[in-house]
Amino acid sequence: MLLIGYSISATEIRCQEKSKGGLCYEVILAEPAVNVALPKLPPTQGKNVSAEEIEEKLKAAEERRLSLEAKKMADWSAKMAKIEEASRKKDELDKEFKTHAKEVLHTKMEQYEEKREQQLSEIKEKLKTHAADIEKTRQSLEQQKVEELQKHLEDKLRNAATLRDDNIKKILDRLKEHNTDKLNEVRAACYQTEAQKTTEKTRVIENKLSTAEQNREKELQKKLENIRKHERRAEVVRQNKAALAQKTDVTASSG
Repeated sequence: MLLIGYSISATEIRCQEKSKGGLCYEVILAEPAVNVALPKLPPTQGKNVSAEEIEEKLKAAEERRLSLEAKKMADWSAKMAKIEEASRKKDELDKEFKTHAKEVLHTKMEQYEEKREQQLSEIKEKLKTHAADIEKTRQSLEQQKVEELQKHLEDKLRNAATLRDDNIKKILDRLKEHNTDKLNEVRAACYQTEAQKTTEKTRVIENKLSTAEQNREKELQKKLENIRKHERRAEVVRQNKAALAQKTDVTASSG
């Protein structure tokens, strides 16, 4: 701190450095206190300072103070301009970032939608291929079973006819001695018995074929129901995705 004191007649002037580069002067227009000890200045050589010189020094000091204040105001204005420019650039960067983020999100949503549609198409195509394979396998198994049953029936009928002919031949051999009426009666009874057996066997085979056809239809209906459930789940996933995409667009627009 710099402290300078001047005493001319009844006027006391004090100079004090308040801040870096600035001076503050206090002018006291009164008699100094009698008991106050004034600082003693070292004797200086030269002429005495006049009131005009002091006034000029005061004016020069005031001009320096005003110049310093003006410089401070200019520096403050420059700093404020830089701050405003930085804020403006920040706002522009934020706006660009939001726009870019919205575009990236929209692009990702479109890519996800395309990928989802592609996956759904692939799933539907696989389901169709699987259903076609099931139908083909079912028809092949059904045809194979029918052929096996037909072959089995033909074998049984062939064996039954052979056995029947053998039995008739044996009966005829034993009844050769009987008269013609008795022989015809026995022959008719044999034919009737064999016909009943054949009819019964045919009925049993037909019942088996009917049961197999019913079981096949039930299995086919079950597989078709599973395919429908899968398609309904795929449709629910698609609807949920569409709702999510719409919600995301609304959020991005509001942001």
